[in-house]
Amino acid sequence: MNSTLRTNLRFGWTTGTCATAATYAAYRAMVSGEFPQSVTIDTPSGKTASLEVASASVSDGAWRASIIKDAGDDPDVTHGAEIVVSLKRGVSGSGVSFAGGEGVGTVTKAGLPIGVGEPAINPVPRQMMTDCITNLAAELDGPGDVMITISVPGGEALAAKTWNPRLGIEGGISILGTTGVVRPFSCSAWIASIHRGIDVARANGLDHVAGSTGATSEAAFQARYNLPEIALLDMGDFVGGMLKYLRRHPVPRLTIAGGFGKMVKLAQGHGDLHSARSQVDFGRLASMAGDHGLDGIAVTGANTALEVLEMAGPQREQDLALTVASHALASARGILGNDEIRLDLMIFGRDGRLLAEVS
Repeated sequence: MNSTLRTNLRFGWTTGTCATAATYAAYRAMVSGEFPQSVTIDTPSGKTASLEVASASVSDGAWRASIIKDAGDDPDVTHGAEIVVSLKRGVSGSGVSFAGGEGVGTVTKAGLPIGVGEPAINPVPRQMMTDCITNLAAELDGPGDVMITISVPGGEALAAKTWNPRLGIEGGISILGTTGVVRPFSCSAWIASIHRGIDVARANGLDHVAGSTGATSEAAFQARYNLPEIALLDMGDFVGGMLKYLRRHPVPRLTIAGGFGKMVKLAQGHGDLHSARSQVDFGRLASMAGDHGLDGIAVTGANTALEVLEMAGPQREQDLALTVASHALASARGILGNDEIRLDLMIFGRDGRLLAEVS
C-alpha cells in the first residue's frame, strides 16, 4: 500500500472511546435530565471524537445510552457494533466501578491486564470513563460514585472472530483501546494480541508455545504436539513482533510454523511477512535452490515461492524446504536474541504435509 493511499484511509474510534462517549451521555442525563444528541470527548491520542448518540432511555434507576462503533476503514470485526452503557448511582464512597453486561467478556485466565473474574474492560478505557465521570461531576456538581455497566448486543458472536476465546475471555468481546483511535489497517492491534497471548501462556506456566502463520500450519502443528489452546499464537505475518516480545518475556520453548513462501521471507531476513511489506528475493532463492539442482534462471523468473517449490518436485522439495528452514531458523534466532529459548521451525505444505523441521 503506498503512502498516498494510506493517507486517504479514514481512521475510526475504539470500543473504549465509544463506551466513554456513551458514559458521558448517560451521566449528563442522570444529572441534568436531558440526553445530548451528540458527544465530543478527547482521546488519549490527542484526537477529538464527536459521536452521535444512537439510543437513550431511563428505566429502573438506570440511565442508558449507546454509540455505534465506527472503525473507519479498518477491517475491524466490531465495526457497526452498538456499545451500550447503563449507568446507576453507586454506594457512597465506592467511586467509579465497572460491570460487564450482555456481549462483554469475562476474564478467566491470568496474564491479562485485568484480573480473573473481572469484565474485559481494559485499563485505558476504564481510566477514560473514570476521568469522564470525575470531570462531569465537578462541572455539574454531580455524584462521583457510579456503576458503569457496558453491553454489546451480539458481542458473544463477534468474540468468536477474535483472540478472546484463546486468551480465556469468555462470553463476549473486550472493551479495548490505548489511544482511543482505530488506525486503518494498523498492525498494532494484531501485535498487541500476540503479546497478550504470550502473557497468558507465561502466567499459566506453559513451557512451549507455537507461532503460526495461518490456520493450515497451526492445525498441522497441533496434530503433532497437541498443546493447550492458549499455547497457540496466531502470529500471522508478524513473526518479528512475536520474537522481539519473547526476547523480553521468554518462554522455555518456541516453535515457528508456516508455509514455504512465508518462511522464504523469514529466511531472507524479513520480520514482517505480509506481501505489501516484504517480497521474496528470487535471486537469493535461486542460490538456495541451485544447491538442489534447480535451474537458476527459471527460479529467478518465477512468480511465487510456491512455483519454485513445485519446480523442485516430489524428489527435491523436502531438501529445498530444509535449506529454507535452516536459513529461516538462523534469521529468527537473530531477531530473538535470546539463546536461553529453545527455538524450532517447521515448514508445511498447503495440504498440511510436513516439509521440513529444524531446531
